[in-house]
Amino acid sequence: MAVEVRIPTILRTYTDGAKAVEGSGTTLDELIADLESRHPGLRDRLVEGDALRRFVNVYLNDEDVRFLGGLKASVDDGDSVTVLPAVAGG
Repeated sequence: MAVEVRIPTILRTYTDGAKAVEGSGTTLDELIADLESRHPGLRDRLVEGDALRRFVNVYLNDEDVRFLGGLKASVDDGDSVTVLPAVAGG
């Protein structure tokens, strides 16, 4: 069993249009590295330096990963990760 990652519309060009992809790893960073190996360019849209980009929200089983350790957050088989771009406006 793997980790399901839900991809927002704006990033689906990197996943050949797939709404969700599967990956593996024991941390969010490892999961993103695994996804990058099959979907080049995705990591650059999610990570800057050693942290998530400021305007990208990532949820692990409906919990904001920033409160779970960021890229060091533990992931397990069967978990669900949702990537959401931050929306701002006025």
